[in-house]
Amino acid sequence: MSVISEENVRGENLFKDIGADGEDWQPTELESMCMNCHLNGMTRLLLTKIPFFKEVIVSSFNCDNCNWSNTEIQSAGRIQDMGVCYTLKVRTKEDLNREVVKADSATTKIPELDFEIPPFTQKGALSTIEGLLDRAATGLEQEQPARRLKDPEVAEKIDGFIQKLRKLKEVEDGFTLVIEDPSGNSFVENPMAPQRDEALAVTHFKRTVLHDIQLGLRADGDDDGGEEEEPGEEPAGGDLDTMRGEVLAFNTNCPECNAPASTNMKLVQIPHFKEVIIMATNCDSCGHRTNEVKSGGATEEMGTRITLRVTDVSDMTRDVLKSETCGIGIPELEFELGMAAVGGKFTTLEGLLTDIKNLVVSKNPFICGDSGVSDRVEKLHAFGEKIDRIMAGEMEVHVVLDDPTGNSYVQNVYAPDPDPELTTEKYTRTFEQNEDLGLNDMKTEGYQEEEPSGSGTGKH
Repeated sequence: MSVISEENVRGENLFKDIGADGEDWQPTELESMCMNCHLNGMTRLLLTKIPFFKEVIVSSFNCDNCNWSNTEIQSAGRIQDMGVCYTLKVRTKEDLNREVVKADSATTKIPELDFEIPPFTQKGALSTIEGLLDRAATGLEQEQPARRLKDPEVAEKIDGFIQKLRKLKEVEDGFTLVIEDPSGNSFVENPMAPQRDEALAVTHFKRTVLHDIQLGLRADGDDDGGEEEEPGEEPAGGDLDTMRGEVLAFNTNCPECNAPASTNMKLVQIPHFKEVIIMATNCDSCGHRTNEVKSGGATEEMGTRITLRVTDVSDMTRDVLKSETCGIGIPELEFELGMAAVGGKFTTLEGLLTDIKNLVVSKNPFICGDSGVSDRVEKLHAFGEKIDRIMAGEMEVHVVLDDPTGNSYVQNVYAPDPDPELTTEKYTRTFEQNEDLGLNDMKTEGYQEEEPSGSGTGKH
């Protein structure tokens, strides 16, 4: 029996990068029962880091008695702040080669076949689109011999459906693949990175109470998470004037090492803009630091598109407030980044460009190891070099912040006079943007009024 002390856990990260170095880093072996012959076999556990997946637990079981084996991969990283939904239009056979990280909490759908794989019915996997189709077909075939004996009619229908599922790999008419993951830990490859992929749509959403219960973030029946306050009762120290002068702190876990940490929160008034909430987390165990910005005001009536012409290295020091709903574009690089990809940040232009480079190049899971294709790797490295040139003031570009909620901001260094390199335009949001923001179904006036029963419409 091995005992892991708190000092060892805090002093050294249990999850190490995959590599040839470190001969003392060996899998943990446990004797366990074989589910095939019910005799004892050997389970090997390896705690490691994989790009995007972050910390994972790789388990492998092998039974010497019946030669049965099984492998699984489980995410040991944190659940993301928001869920993610990938919608891919599969139009060519090349799309079948896209690599996919599918967490066990993800729901997989193919609307054309009215087909759905519910969450937690399959283990997490790193595969391709073709691999997901083969895995789904194999899963349906497993119980077919028993179905043919008990209910031949149902078995015949399932055989026909399996043929339709396998025929999708021929991509004659194309189909749509939807992967919806409330944990935010699934991923679909963009082979055109860093350019935008027209066939792939990525949206982020807030989890429902049911999602939180399924992920173990909330207990069953815990709908409100707290006791109701008396009507009209103001919590102590809860007024805005008090909160503006204080730094609020609450306990949380580090997103990197999962050790206990503290998150500080403060209301800040940005000059010539509005009030925002800045949240910062600092981990004393591993030294990880992160910050996030939330808008302290309401959604604006119109969206805002801010265009900054970068002409000098001094522009890198401009303050930038990017809300989590803001998209980023650099037309000269044919680069677009959707909302929520980087998250809400209050930083400088240099810090924002550094985050873009880390997201697209450094932390891209498909340029490492066997997943790296030479053309793709060269393209991404060239993109990273262009970002470095922009930060060094050697390349003039336009940086566009497009925020449909109007809660993003770029510092005007000439304030209160107009900035010749900075343009801000207001625009009316589209129906799709309002739908993504949840504004189409939002009722802010007369929401307490009940519709009279039995009312209807008639022709006049």
